[in-house]
Amino acid sequence: MTTTSKSLAALRAAWEPLACRYCILALHHVELARWLCGVAMAALSLLAGCAALPGEVHRVASQARTDVEGSALARIAAASLPGLLGAAADVADVADVSDVSGVRLLPGGDQAFEARIALAQAARHTVDAQYYLVADDISGRQFLRELRDAADRGVRVRLLVDDLYTSGDDQLLAGLAAYGNVEVRVFNPLPVRSGGLRTRVLLSLHEIGRVNRRMHNKLFIADNSFAITGGRNIADEYFGRSKPANFIDMDALLAGPAVRALSASFDAFWNGALSYPFEAIASGGGTAPVQARERFAAIVRDLGRWVPLGDEHDELGRGPVGAQLAQGRVELVPAKVRVIADTVARGLSANDAGGSAEKAGPSQGREGAVMTANLHLLRTARSEVLVVSPYFVPMPRMIEALSHASREGARVSVMTNSLATTDEPLVHYGYARYRSALLQTGAMLYELMPASGPHPAWSVADGSRGSLGRLHAKLAVVDRRWFYVGSMNMDRRSAHCNTELGLIVESPALAGELAELIQRVRMPASFSVSEATAPRGGLQWSFLRDGRQWVLHREPESNWAQRLRWSVLSLVVAEDFL
Repeated sequence: MTTTSKSLAALRAAWEPLACRYCILALHHVELARWLCGVAMAALSLLAGCAALPGEVHRVASQARTDVEGSALARIAAASLPGLLGAAADVADVADVSDVSGVRLLPGGDQAFEARIALAQAARHTVDAQYYLVADDISGRQFLRELRDAADRGVRVRLLVDDLYTSGDDQLLAGLAAYGNVEVRVFNPLPVRSGGLRTRVLLSLHEIGRVNRRMHNKLFIADNSFAITGGRNIADEYFGRSKPANFIDMDALLAGPAVRALSASFDAFWNGALSYPFEAIASGGGTAPVQARERFAAIVRDLGRWVPLGDEHDELGRGPVGAQLAQGRVELVPAKVRVIADTVARGLSANDAGGSAEKAGPSQGREGAVMTANLHLLRTARSEVLVVSPYFVPMPRMIEALSHASREGARVSVMTNSLATTDEPLVHYGYARYRSALLQTGAMLYELMPASGPHPAWSVADGSRGSLGRLHAKLAVVDRRWFYVGSMNMDRRSAHCNTELGLIVESPALAGELAELIQRVRMPASFSVSEATAPRGGLQWSFLRDGRQWVLHREPESNWAQRLRWSVLSLVVAEDFL
């Protein structure tokens, strides 16, 4: 699952042929095309009928708890931090050691899932979780079961989920919400509650300006003592548990002052006017609490219990978080951490935001706080820039920032998915039109290859792609001293429409090992894209196989019909929707 073109993706199979015909018509008959568009919108409004969100919603405001010093997690966090203070000298410009947080990177999906489960099991006061997607699969069910079990122990559980992939009759969310000590809220609900995603989006187009804004944040906080944030949603493919494709992603585990800043961000979303209690918008008035709990229990009853990881180490050489929690100390690295979060109702009018005062966020077409901070970070580069983004549709300001870094002498590298690994071909062609411009700035481009490895005559003709590893990490490393990790893709949707959450971290140790991971593991498994020499011209894709370098002169794993289809569609759809 991705943040790109989510509402469009659900409708694509139905509207693509009509859209193409409409665009051809619009080129020759502009007024007729406008009239047809008006008729279509009127028809959709009639189909939607009186679908609207409830006007009067009772919300009980709540805040992150600060009286958690006596919890086991608070004690472990405190025990994990003292050793960091003496090492804080490695972090420049730290005026006060209270500014230093402890950070650990979580590159492996299995350890990232285990860390969330271990923290949920260790929590004694609060668990706050905020996600764009919690899937109805093994990982999603195990995650929600752990939240239920925590609530049964007396832990206050707050779960905030973006509404795009929920529905009014979602049995998992309805069941969890029916338990004591649990509150479930959905962000920016679609007015149509029942039916599948395609139906809900189609019948919500009369409010497309509001519906297009999605909460893309990913955050998990236990006892206001440890937090995990980064690129992962809650679904099998984010934790290496899916076939045939899994996402290559990155999270960060934190303790210290940064956790309190992340809790403040969570509270702002939780108490905002766009977050609706699940019961208030459940279709058909919802299910009786007893029945909802019984249904939830039946769904999760046959799940295997989570088995803690042994002494397995991740790609950075670190053991499981659960084992370290059990030992009373988590291995963390000292770092100066800046938490950056977009405003709750960014880009929405006061009316769309429920009349709240949260209308100070950037309007559509202007970058939010997370993108703005990243652009500033890139412009500070003097020696090296590494940008990793699964969906990369650069704005002029992004191209200018990378060009500025290159002019200052920085070696600039950008890594994204290839057409062979992306789950969003339309977005890939939105990016493809900028490849030459990026190469002209001096940037080096890398596109992830399938895990099974390419073939010199690679084609989709035989339909065989093997097991795929798809890039989903959102990273930027600057001068091996600073790095960004979070939920934001380097594209226009993340910049202008979604709300995002991320960290800018100053730590030579962490930035260095992250850069090494990208360059030692990820880039060798990627196509290197460059301009072909005369007389051929155009682009070429180079890669190593069996110790030999191969060069392709057309888009890997594609045929001319696919390239034509997606390139034309990418020109039709506005880049903010990609």
